[in-house]
Amino acid sequence: MRAALALARRAAGASTPNPNVGCILVRDGRVVGRGWTGAGGRPHAEAVALAAAGEAARGATAYVTLEPCAHLSPRGPACADLLVAAGVAHVVTGMTDSDPRTAGQGIARLRAAGIPVTALALADAEAELAGFVQRVTLGRPEITLKLALSLDGRIALADGRSRWITGETARAFGHMERARADAVVVGRGTLAADAPRLDVRLPGWRGRQPARVAVGRGDAPEGWLAAPDLPALLALARERGWLRLLVEGGGRLAGSLLAADLVDRLLLLRAPILLGEGRGISGFAVDDLAAAHGRFRRVDERRLGDDRLELLVRALPPAARAR
Repeated sequence: MRAALALARRAAGASTPNPNVGCILVRDGRVVGRGWTGAGGRPHAEAVALAAAGEAARGATAYVTLEPCAHLSPRGPACADLLVAAGVAHVVTGMTDSDPRTAGQGIARLRAAGIPVTALALADAEAELAGFVQRVTLGRPEITLKLALSLDGRIALADGRSRWITGETARAFGHMERARADAVVVGRGTLAADAPRLDVRLPGWRGRQPARVAVGRGDAPEGWLAAPDLPALLALARERGWLRLLVEGGGRLAGSLLAADLVDRLLLLRAPILLGEGRGISGFAVDDLAAAHGRFRRVDERRLGDDRLELLVRALPPAARAR
């Protein structure tokens, strides 16, 4: 399943509006087929793996990161039916599909055809498809807030400039995050101060480029999309079926997202520098220190050149926090 998840990550950012899924077929201890969701969401991972395996799929075990779909679509057949027709002997799923058109029906259809199913609830699979699940359940994508910080917590100089706080290794990590995102978002202040390109500039990269969105009043630059405020940004994401948003600045936009409890992943890239009278997050405050704790939990921490990465994720889902 870990190998299937690695395949799924190849489609992150490219499979929208469908979830990025990986599938591996194993027969007699040997991989006979593998696949991941195609660009734009088709073909599905199972269809790719079955096509690669051919007759060798009969009697194989299918490891799929998401429950095979059960609903008919003009874009292709249901994957549960494809697996039944191929004669696989066993299916292992990483998580159940949240889409009400499937939501357990894919597993039920396989079992009804006499195929044993091992239905897992893997944290890694759920984390990989968090944006898809949130779009289905909350009507919005997964939102990652990336902040490049000085040691004294500044995200820009006093005049708003922030290019560059971190070094090349940390910036390369940021480009990897862009490659996984459907859209990269900045506020109007960052756009005016830094004129960021917000594209993926990794050596040898030939994949798709994320959409670029400016939040705030005014027209968008050529090739960009505009959203006057957060509700408009979320509406744009729903309209386009986006699964992942990466927000890269600035302080006012970051504060608005935190105040609205819309940050699901928090990427802190801390550089060994001091900025003194610089800019930080604005428009966000808590009533007391107790309210500041328990909002995020740290899941990763590492060195990136001279900089320090901290990855934090939402500690509780929005519904739980509301209670």
